[in-house]
Amino acid sequence: MPNTLGTVRVVIPRPLYQAFDYSCPRPLPVAGCRVRVPLGRHNTVVGIVSQSDIESEFSRLKPIDSVLDDEPLLDESLLALLDWASIYYHHPIGEVFFSALPKRLREGHELSENFEWHLNCSDSESALNNLKRAPLQRTLFLQLQANSLTEAQLTSLHLGKWRKPMQQLQEKGFVERRKIISKVKTGGTTDHPNQQFIALSDEQNQSLTQLLQWQQDNTQKPVLLQGITGSGKTEIYLRVIKPVLEQGQQALLMVPEIGLTPQLFQRFCDFFPNKTVAALHSGLSDSQRAQNWQSAYEGDADIVVGTRSSIFCAFKRLGIIIIDEEHDSSLKQQEGFRYHARDLAVKRANQLNIPILLGSATPALESLLNAERGRYHYLQLKKRPGTRKPPKTSLIDLRGQKIEAGVSSTLLSAVGTHIRAANQVMLFLNRRGYAPILLCTQCGWCATCSACDAAMTFHSARHKAICHHCGHQQNIDIKCPACNNPQLTTQGHGTERVEQLLRSHFPETPVIRVDRDTTSRKGELNRKLERVRSGEPVILIGTQMLTKGHDFPNLTLVGILDIDQALFSADYRAQEHLAQQIVQVSGRAGRGDRPGHVMLQTSQPQHPMLNQLLTQGYRPVAQQLLAERQAWQYPPFGFQALIRANAPHFEMGLHFLDCLRNDLQTLPIVKAGDVALLGPMPSPMEKRADRYRYQLLISANRRSSLHWLLDQLISVLKQRKRPRDLRYILDVDPTNFM
Repeated sequence: MPNTLGTVRVVIPRPLYQAFDYSCPRPLPVAGCRVRVPLGRHNTVVGIVSQSDIESEFSRLKPIDSVLDDEPLLDESLLALLDWASIYYHHPIGEVFFSALPKRLREGHELSENFEWHLNCSDSESALNNLKRAPLQRTLFLQLQANSLTEAQLTSLHLGKWRKPMQQLQEKGFVERRKIISKVKTGGTTDHPNQQFIALSDEQNQSLTQLLQWQQDNTQKPVLLQGITGSGKTEIYLRVIKPVLEQGQQALLMVPEIGLTPQLFQRFCDFFPNKTVAALHSGLSDSQRAQNWQSAYEGDADIVVGTRSSIFCAFKRLGIIIIDEEHDSSLKQQEGFRYHARDLAVKRANQLNIPILLGSATPALESLLNAERGRYHYLQLKKRPGTRKPPKTSLIDLRGQKIEAGVSSTLLSAVGTHIRAANQVMLFLNRRGYAPILLCTQCGWCATCSACDAAMTFHSARHKAICHHCGHQQNIDIKCPACNNPQLTTQGHGTERVEQLLRSHFPETPVIRVDRDTTSRKGELNRKLERVRSGEPVILIGTQMLTKGHDFPNLTLVGILDIDQALFSADYRAQEHLAQQIVQVSGRAGRGDRPGHVMLQTSQPQHPMLNQLLTQGYRPVAQQLLAERQAWQYPPFGFQALIRANAPHFEMGLHFLDCLRNDLQTLPIVKAGDVALLGPMPSPMEKRADRYRYQLLISANRRSSLHWLLDQLISVLKQRKRPRDLRYILDVDPTNFM
């Protein structure tokens, strides 16, 4: 009698480094399908089949509860990538696998039906006249006039609450909703009457020709495209994707920030009006993310524009990956599964043997070194298209200057000059709030967070002191809580204080502040940026949300207020990040026909890195930093991992890491000096959110040595008992030591 039962191996969303075997009636679900399985005595959980029809070492197995999918949600290549990521980052395999699914699918919900909206109107002119008093309906009508849109696209276009006005259009008979029936796409032309082209420069055409030639190679190699800000890298992306779509394949464009998604998304929709573009980022609701993910999975989305988690999106026919601003630290996940999306993208492209293009004006040192060693192809765009030129850059020596709220008299004067010329101005300060310090000059009281080793930032508009590390808030009275002194004072300045200063000096000019405090409401960032794009004279003050990707043609002056802190940071990556930030912020100026000017405020005008950056550009600075890294065997020449432990009592985490260090020091690879153990030591911020934090840095000259030791570390951690209140994480290739 044939055996009607088989065995499947299932990973579950728990912090465990193993999968579990279950029995299952035949036919068995294939790898990549979701199943519901028993866990413990009374619970069932959703799991993902990692292997099907295997021989188990156990004689008695629990049966699965149910099979949730007829077809695998994760294909063979994506499963291989996730398995590799679990091994490389030494992270529990179940948590890695489930990071590839949107929340609704992780919870066991079924795939939903996707719909598309079409124009159903023969007399568009009459319909638009009818919609004069319904602006949202009119906007939707105009969007559909260009091309039919899926519900995933309508959500991604940031049109606000579009469902009710769309239903009203349907009731008027102007539009209709149709179910999308997934079908195999055979490609065909991407040309369309509504397609919006921008002519390329000779330099852009040369780079494009080379990229298209490399795409024909049998074995694909990553391409690093270093183009100065405003050189037109996006136009290259569009044209590199075009032949991929014409072959019936899909494209993934990864961006580091949610704020970059709407602008790029709209440009891609304009360039490919007959293709489906979907967005994937944390700003979408759970149902919207699931819908857009499914659109890519079923092959309906031709292009996906997403943030770092989109690297795990399931595609039916992925044909190319492009990463914009590949240097950005936002591509490294800093919580939970701590992967680097750029590195995983390179690995995924290698597995599929498809092209991958990394673009940036300021490439990461790791990428530049890979290009120098021949692992990556390398292209440069050194000019802005047409007659546009890079902005003029100058330093403002703060020594002896009159300064108000962190703004020098020289910079204020320049702001006035540019505003009177009907131009736009942007001031950059990467510190939100009114002031980082609130204190009493009589008794010395300072607003500090009781849960963290940090001062609380004063927010004047909310009249609160807020800890930017744990979120703790404290209402501020007019009197000192320690001595009742009626006069509290502030030190330092944030975007809120600079905004107040600018409004007092330029009362007739709109001042737009862009930071997390002013853009927390959905769609608020897009509304602010649309006002800037309208071209009217405005003054922008903002944080790093403004530094990348935005194109404001009338912006002619950029002022960078506070750069000195990074010049003397203990973090060996600080100067790399500062150089990248200065170049990126500077690139917002002079992107139109008017010349741009960038002014940097500093009390260190003779600093060698600053002067080299301003006179020679980013590449020589990067070369100097690489030479310093090589001398000290820091990444990318050395390899690191960081173990962090935190606990409610300071001695608990320190003792845990001390014991780990003692265990690891007995290993031959440590005794021989191939791997160094540094610490344990307190984290730069020892106390955060009422937990004491310590870290142990592991450094090696060879990657293989580091990972061999981490394998031993995981074995030690599995055997070692730890206090219930203690938590630890392992961060491979760490970029943030805070």
